[in-house]
Amino acid sequence: ISVTSQTSSNESVRSFPLTRWSLVLAATRENNPDSAAALESLCRCYWNPLYAYVLRRGQSPHDAQDITQEFFCRLLEKRWLESADREKGKLRTFLIIALKKFMSNEWRRASAQRRGGGVKPVSFDHETMEKIHAVAASSQDDGDRSYDKDWAMTLLDLTVKRLRDEFSLAQKLNDFEILKDSLSATNGNIDYTEISRRLGASEGGTRVAVHRLRKRFREIYREEISQTLSEGEDIESEMRFLATALAGK
Repeated sequence: ISVTSQTSSNESVRSFPLTRWSLVLAATRENNPDSAAALESLCRCYWNPLYAYVLRRGQSPHDAQDITQEFFCRLLEKRWLESADREKGKLRTFLIIALKKFMSNEWRRASAQRRGGGVKPVSFDHETMEKIHAVAASSQDDGDRSYDKDWAMTLLDLTVKRLRDEFSLAQKLNDFEILKDSLSATNGNIDYTEISRRLGASEGGTRVAVHRLRKRFREIYREEISQTLSEGEDIESEMRFLATALAGK
């Protein structure tokens, strides 16, 4: 899908944080009861690429989970997030640099203390963790190139989740499950006849529905990327970078 779009005023977007950086800022506020919740949200959004990076550095799945979890705890406890100035760089870059420093300087010390303080442990289903482990184990690089690809995949996953939630809110979740495969198909390879049969709709109506779905996907994906960038940073450049990372070039 070509990722270009305009901003939407959809209700679900208004209920979504203005920017992922707002989560970072919320997590740095001293004595803020919402800090732990903000950090947990940040952890859930970007756990996968960081966890996969740790795996690629030779850690076992169990240790990689502990390291990633403790890293997010340390972001809050050590107030490292105070250095995450949105006007100075990408969230993608900040997190990986901070993780590398943590693994080099803090992990041995942190692992000797009680784990999990300040942040509710993130739990994922076994299938998801096994998939990440399998992909990481098959990688030929030491993590940096794959991290960029994993980051892009995470943004795509967040985009699909938001899109799914919008359909669910509109009580059209079944429509989404039928239409979603069209997101990864090229225009010439979309089976409108089969989709319209499953939807119980006309082929003309199905074409409109697919067009709207893909357009909304591009809008949300663009928003997800913009939420990780510094003020005034070129979103088109970041989109091209992530497209190249996804292509493995």
